[in-house]
Amino acid sequence: MSEEVHDWDSHKKTYWAVGIALFVFTFVTIILGIWEPLDLGPPGPTPADYVIGLAVAGTKASLVALIFMHLNHEKGLIYKTLLFTFLFFVSLMALTLFAAADPIVESYDTRETTNGKLTE
Repeated sequence: MSEEVHDWDSHKKTYWAVGIALFVFTFVTIILGIWEPLDLGPPGPTPADYVIGLAVAGTKASLVALIFMHLNHEKGLIYKTLLFTFLFFVSLMALTLFAAADPIVESYDTRETTNGKLTE
Protein backbone atom coordinates (compact mmCIF):
# COMPACT_ATOMS: atom_id res chain seq x y z
CA MET A 1 0.00 0.00 0.00
CA SER A 2 1.27 3.43 -0.83
CA GLU A 3 2.35 5.59 2.07
CA GLU A 4 2.33 8.86 0.12
CA VAL A 5 1.30 11.91 2.03
CA HIS A 6 -0.79 14.33 0.03
CA ASP A 7 -0.61 17.98 0.92
CA TRP A 8 -4.28 18.83 0.44
CA ASP A 9 -3.90 22.22 2.09
CA SER A 10 -1.87 23.51 -0.85
CA HIS A 11 -4.70 22.59 -3.25
CA LYS A 12 -7.60 23.94 -1.18
CA LYS A 13 -7.21 27.49 -2.49
CA THR A 14 -7.27 26.25 -6.07
CA TYR A 15 -10.36 24.10 -5.48
CA TRP A 16 -12.17 26.96 -3.76
CA ALA A 17 -11.27 29.37 -6.56
CA VAL A 18 -12.50 26.95 -9.22
CA GLY A 19 -15.67 26.22 -7.24
CA ILE A 20 -16.44 29.91 -6.94
CA ALA A 21 -15.69 30.41 -10.66
CA LEU A 22 -18.14 27.61 -11.52
CA PHE A 23 -20.85 29.26 -9.43
CA VAL A 24 -20.14 32.63 -11.06
CA PHE A 25 -20.27 31.15 -14.58
CA THR A 26 -23.53 29.36 -13.72
CA PHE A 27 -24.96 32.66 -12.48
CA VAL A 28 -23.76 34.37 -15.69
CA THR A 29 -25.48 31.70 -17.79
CA ILE A 30 -28.76 32.21 -15.93
CA ILE A 31 -28.54 36.00 -16.16
CA LEU A 32 -27.79 35.84 -19.91
CA GLY A 33 -30.89 33.70 -20.37
CA ILE A 34 -33.41 35.74 -18.40
CA TRP A 35 -32.29 39.37 -18.34
CA GLU A 36 -33.65 41.36 -21.30
CA PRO A 37 -30.81 43.95 -21.71
CA LEU A 38 -28.33 41.11 -22.29
CA ASP A 39 -30.47 39.46 -24.97
CA LEU A 40 -28.59 39.86 -28.24
CA GLY A 41 -30.65 40.51 -31.35
CA PRO A 42 -34.38 39.86 -31.61
CA PRO A 43 -36.31 38.25 -28.75
CA GLY A 44 -35.75 34.54 -28.38
CA PRO A 45 -32.66 32.45 -28.91
CA THR A 46 -30.30 33.58 -31.66
CA PRO A 47 -26.99 32.14 -32.90
CA ALA A 48 -25.11 34.72 -30.81
CA ASP A 49 -26.90 33.47 -27.70
CA TYR A 50 -25.89 29.91 -28.52
CA VAL A 51 -22.25 30.90 -29.06
CA ILE A 52 -22.08 32.75 -25.75
CA GLY A 53 -23.82 29.92 -23.91
CA LEU A 54 -21.51 27.30 -25.40
CA ALA A 55 -18.45 29.43 -24.59
CA VAL A 56 -19.49 29.66 -20.94
CA ALA A 57 -20.27 25.93 -20.83
CA GLY A 58 -16.95 25.10 -22.49
CA THR A 59 -15.09 27.23 -19.96
CA LYS A 60 -16.85 25.48 -17.08
CA ALA A 61 -16.14 22.04 -18.56
CA SER A 62 -12.49 22.95 -19.06
CA LEU A 63 -12.15 24.06 -15.44
CA VAL A 64 -13.69 20.83 -14.18
CA ALA A 65 -11.56 18.65 -16.45
CA LEU A 66 -8.29 20.44 -15.78
CA ILE A 67 -8.56 21.01 -12.05
CA PHE A 68 -10.99 18.51 -10.52
CA MET A 69 -10.06 15.65 -12.87
CA HIS A 70 -6.35 16.59 -12.64
CA LEU A 71 -5.84 16.62 -16.40
CA ASN A 72 -3.51 19.61 -16.15
CA HIS A 73 -0.74 17.30 -14.84
CA GLU A 74 -1.20 14.41 -17.28
CA LYS A 75 1.20 13.09 -19.86
CA GLY A 76 0.87 13.80 -23.59
CA LEU A 77 -1.16 10.68 -24.44
CA ILE A 78 -4.25 11.97 -22.65
CA TYR A 79 -4.17 15.17 -24.70
CA LYS A 80 -3.87 13.19 -27.94
CA THR A 81 -6.86 11.09 -26.89
CA LEU A 82 -8.89 14.19 -26.02
CA LEU A 83 -7.95 15.82 -29.34
CA PHE A 84 -9.06 12.70 -31.23
CA THR A 85 -12.35 12.68 -29.30
CA PHE A 86 -12.93 16.36 -30.07
CA LEU A 87 -12.18 15.90 -33.78
CA PHE A 88 -14.49 12.85 -33.90
CA PHE A 89 -17.25 14.89 -32.26
CA VAL A 90 -16.79 17.76 -34.73
CA SER A 91 -16.87 15.37 -37.70
CA LEU A 92 -20.09 13.75 -36.48
CA MET A 93 -21.69 17.17 -36.03
CA ALA A 94 -20.57 18.12 -39.56
CA LEU A 95 -22.17 14.96 -40.95
CA THR A 96 -25.37 15.84 -39.13
CA LEU A 97 -25.37 19.33 -40.63
CA PHE A 98 -24.60 18.01 -44.11
CA ALA A 99 -27.64 15.73 -43.87
CA ALA A 100 -29.87 18.81 -44.13
CA ALA A 101 -28.71 19.32 -47.74
CA ASP A 102 -29.22 15.69 -48.77
CA PRO A 103 -30.93 15.53 -52.20
CA ILE A 104 -32.43 12.10 -51.48
CA VAL A 105 -34.37 13.45 -48.53
CA GLU A 106 -35.49 16.38 -50.66
CA SER A 107 -36.82 14.02 -53.36
CA TYR A 108 -38.55 11.90 -50.75
CA ASP A 109 -40.22 14.96 -49.21
CA THR A 110 -41.29 16.13 -52.67
CA ARG A 111 -42.77 12.70 -53.46
CA GLU A 112 -44.83 12.78 -50.26
CA THR A 113 -46.18 16.26 -50.93
CA THR A 114 -47.09 15.56 -54.59
CA ASN A 115 -48.94 12.26 -53.97
CA GLY A 116 -46.19 10.08 -55.38
CA LYS A 117 -45.46 12.09 -58.51
CA LEU A 118 -42.02 13.65 -58.80
CA THR A 119 -41.87 16.95 -60.57
CA GLU A 120 -38.68 18.07 -62.27
